[in-house]
Amino acid sequence: MSEELDAIDRRILKELIADARLPVAELARRVGLSKTPVAARIKQMEESGLIKGYRAMISPMKLGLSHVTYIELRLSDTRESALKAFNAAVRAIPEVEECYMIAGGFDYLVKIRARDMADYRRIMAEELSTLPHVHSSSSYVAMETVVENSAPPLE
Repeated sequence: MSEELDAIDRRILKELIADARLPVAELARRVGLSKTPVAARIKQMEESGLIKGYRAMISPMKLGLSHVTYIELRLSDTRESALKAFNAAVRAIPEVEECYMIAGGFDYLVKIRARDMADYRRIMAEELSTLPHVHSSSSYVAMETVVENSAPPLE
């Protein structure tokens, strides 16, 4: 799909990333087209799966979720059935904000958002350490958010 995106598509996407509630008429004005072709371009990007949906961006801080920890997890078994069991179980933990399978010195990198250290310890003890095939972990507490983008660069 990236080869098919022209400069106008990229401008539309940048505007929608900044404000997904922008009326099509205003979006059209900003990108220099009429409403009909802008609406058609948006529909095509939705149908192709480039635009996966629209959502509200919630402030974790306003919800009292100021504690961010990254956890390296090492599994005792990395056969496909073990990975599938781990993946299914980690998806069920609401405090897991992100989880990536990693190529390197550990198997998964997990981002947890919690209220405080006590809440994180509860999540670690009751949820993460009981995940299937978890052998060991190392935790890294974030002191400050420097950059946090929710959208990929369009350049």
